Amino acid sequence: MCRNYIRSVKIKQVLSALERFAPLPLQESWDNAGLQVGLTEAEVSGALLCLDVNEQIVDEAIAKGCNLIVSHHPLLFHGLKQISDADYVQRCVIKVIKHDIVVVSMHTNMDNALDGVNWKIAEKLGLTDSAFFAQKTVEGIEAGNGVIGCLPSAMDAQAFVNLVKGRFGVECMQCNELLRRPIQRVAVCGGAGDFLLGDALQQGADAFITGEMHYHQYFGYEQCLQICVIGHYQSEQFTSEIFRDIIQGECPEVRTEIAETCTNPIIYL
Repeated sequence: MCRNYIRSVKIKQVLSALERFAPLPLQESWDNAGLQVGLTEAEVSGALLCLDVNEQIVDEAIAKGCNLIVSHHPLLFHGLKQISDADYVQRCVIKVIKHDIVVVSMHTNMDNALDGVNWKIAEKLGLTDSAFFAQKTVEGIEAGNGVIGCLPSAMDAQAFVNLVKGRFGVECMQCNELLRRPIQRVAVCGGAGDFLLGDALQQGADAFITGEMHYHQYFGYEQCLQICVIGHYQSEQFTSEIFRDIIQGECPEVRTEIAETCTNPIIYL
């Protein structure tokens, strides 16, 4: 572990701290979490923390003197058959290599980890008695696809919708018809979480919050469950705070910067 007596910290030490918190075996089979680009023996000059990696994020890292980018969504989901200027992923790879920047991504392993992405969503909502639902054990590690907890006090559906919009800075969100009973027990899943709707209902949730959902999934839950779809980016926007807390706790010598660049590609008109 990185302690105060260490004068400098290598990137591999930061990577190890992140992977201790959210071990790579917790990631889904289709994912590509972990080291994306670069050599980890270098000393950390600064870590830029973000949701996505694009060219603007790389430029921000360069401007801030950060040679490490820690993102939630991987830059590399699939293998590259060429590295050119054909798309933003390839251009990012070229630019980070040129500037000796390492890219690390903590994706579904951080989604599934204890105190990970969904726990942060629950924290922002002020939920109490939070716990995994759709719980699983991976190589002896407790994990789960979503988190469920309780509001401090019950509220009507419109007040709950307003609460969610305010806490996550949502301009508008997609809901089914407003529930005509108080809401107190809330299930959450960041990103694309419609596969957990049935589990949320089975766990007695009054409301389910996620980032995106398929159209036909809205049917059949009228007056059973309040669905609140707030946007993929919006649901996971606070993940950088988790990265910051891990790095500051384990490697306090490392300068951390939460990215100022908004990488959400979706706008509301």
